[in-house]
Amino acid sequence: MISRPETAASGGPAETEHQPLIRLRDIYKIYGEGEAEVRALQGVSLDIEAGEFVAIMGPSGSGKSTAMNIVGCLDRPTSGSYRFAGAEVGSLNRHQQSLLRRHFLGFVFQGYNLLPRSTALENVELPLIYMGRPPAERRAVAVDMLARVGLAGRERHLPSQLSGGQQQRVAIARAIAGKPDVLLADEPTGNLDSVRGREIMDLLTALNREDGLTVLMVTHDPSMTEFATRTVEFLDGRIASDNQHREAA
Repeated sequence: MISRPETAASGGPAETEHQPLIRLRDIYKIYGEGEAEVRALQGVSLDIEAGEFVAIMGPSGSGKSTAMNIVGCLDRPTSGSYRFAGAEVGSLNRHQQSLLRRHFLGFVFQGYNLLPRSTALENVELPLIYMGRPPAERRAVAVDMLARVGLAGRERHLPSQLSGGQQQRVAIARAIAGKPDVLLADEPTGNLDSVRGREIMDLLTALNREDGLTVLMVTHDPSMTEFATRTVEFLDGRIASDNQHREAA
């Protein structure tokens, strides 16, 4: 269906035309009809390269979350083109888009979305079950991922036994367990105090810099953009500004 973009380091063939990891072209998303019509996105075009850390900002109703949902294959545009690793996502059927989400995309949400009666280990194992990984491999990967996010020794804890920051770390471990190409984070620090929020941002920065993970983060907090390498601001369904940072914090 979709293969991961080949790089010079992997010895892959050189491409005649550069293809960004994510390419949106003239994306419109319209809800309702007539007087009830809402134009959530109005001709959005955006390229995101592999390895970027992009902060997506804008007021409520600006279109930023709609754009994130389209990139995450959680919604379809009314018109326009979305290409992932060179493949036209609009031409994929529902099953193929589900496979794209499962194998290439990881999701982190403001509300953690952990299963309350499952341990941290079991929560992290969940996407690996859907990927068909055998039990022993799932367990080993989950243990490794929890250690990666600083939760070694808390594998048997239920979400109710963890702080908000720890729960978000479990959510991040779950999101990266399948080794996705892109992590989509929707207000990942929204329910956390400033100290815990900075810890989560330090973790996302490390995943981006050390593991090469592409991160797209929706945030209302301007201070969070200091961790990103680029900030894209939405307003009224359009991109109002797109700024490359000299260096992330």
